[in-house]
Amino acid sequence: MAHIVIPGQDEEHLAEAVRRLREARHIAALTGAGISVESGIPDFRSPGGVWTVFDPDEYATIEVFLRDPDKAWTMYRALGREIADKEPNAAHRALARLEAAGRLEAIVTQNIDGLHQAAGSRNVLEIHGDGQRLQCIYCGWLGPMGDEHLVGEGAPACPRCRRPLKPNIVLFGEDVRDMAEIARAMARCDALLVIGTSAQVHPAAGLPEQVHRRGGLIYEFNLGPTDLTRGQVGYWGCGAVSSDWLFQGPATVTVPLVVDEVVGGE
Repeated sequence: MAHIVIPGQDEEHLAEAVRRLREARHIAALTGAGISVESGIPDFRSPGGVWTVFDPDEYATIEVFLRDPDKAWTMYRALGREIADKEPNAAHRALARLEAAGRLEAIVTQNIDGLHQAAGSRNVLEIHGDGQRLQCIYCGWLGPMGDEHLVGEGAPACPRCRRPLKPNIVLFGEDVRDMAEIARAMARCDALLVIGTSAQVHPAAGLPEQVHRRGGLIYEFNLGPTDLTRGQVGYWGCGAVSSDWLFQGPATVTVPLVVDEVVGGE
């Protein structure tokens, strides 16, 4: 069971967590929907989220795109409007500061909103792709997603081969991205910051176990205890994994708190 740290309380646990994080040599982060909620992007599975309006089996698979791209684009446009014009928040900016200080080596994100890059982070591994570009799976063309693509009907055509374009995101049935780079980052990681995710969706769910198995520390930042907090997350039969600390509260409060202590104390 993790030590639970609530801002303004538990100063002893906070001091110990910060001390151990300062000692870490290879820090990485795993982020999920929870880090972007305070930027105005709801969790896809929460009330009002995309998956409550569009059944992913009916709209978000590669098979649906191949069979009926015009139908699939009704969901893509809703998703694109959901993340358009959003700004990074204090948690995104804190991670960028940690990287700029030479302490954060990589961010593995399950998000497609591009807010880590907008905040200034450079080494961002987007396991589910990005929503800022369009791709042609037929000829390989890649280009920006513009406001004009978020209105109208039907699938936009590739400027090179005229086949239907799709957002540069991973649909159900497609391979996830950047796994070789992620594996290299996890192989040396000795402190993993798990932010805004319950770490239950694979393959990202296996990353805390990889770090834990090598003796690394797990720092969790979530609104409340999760299965990871309670040591109820297992992966490939390797046993349950627990975070070492849970910083409980909004990521915009807890992540800057820890980063300021780490960077400011060096």
